[in-house]
Amino acid sequence: MNMLKQRRNLDEGFTLIELLIVMSIILILITLAIPQYTKVKKQTNETSAVASLKAIAAAEVQYNQAYPQNGYSCDLGALGGQAGSGAPSPQSAQVLDPGLALGSKAGYLFSISNCTKQTVSNQDMFTGYQVTAVPITVGKSGDRGFCMDENNLIKYDSAGGTNCTVALQ
Repeated sequence: MNMLKQRRNLDEGFTLIELLIVMSIILILITLAIPQYTKVKKQTNETSAVASLKAIAAAEVQYNQAYPQNGYSCDLGALGGQAGSGAPSPQSAQVLDPGLALGSKAGYLFSISNCTKQTVSNQDMFTGYQVTAVPITVGKSGDRGFCMDENNLIKYDSAGGTNCTVALQ
């Protein structure tokens, strides 16, 4: 009877060593998985940033067609606006997703700068612009910064800034 009681105690659970081995294996798997996850997340954010630049370029073309007296927009917010909040206007053209028009998406900050203004038929209008997309946290939300002008040529800065010199393939 005493031997039966001892055997029952041995079969009731895991030993401390067994638990430590399982925890060690889980920690090793986690340390291998986290860098891969971060890398994939950064690549996803960069792909989204390039797609967002293309969406902004398309919105600029629509804005230029809708308001030829203004040319392009030099204000990212002016490309946005909520559909159904009134008629589109040069200040709220409703040609860009309102979330993107606020200036951030998928770990990147977007802005329009370096606008060139010309006077055409006694009317000041924007004839050029540059859109930039920079990671919110370089190395975490993305590694590269992206720039695009009115010619839709996308270049990148491998340091994550706006000194874009390398054309995107």
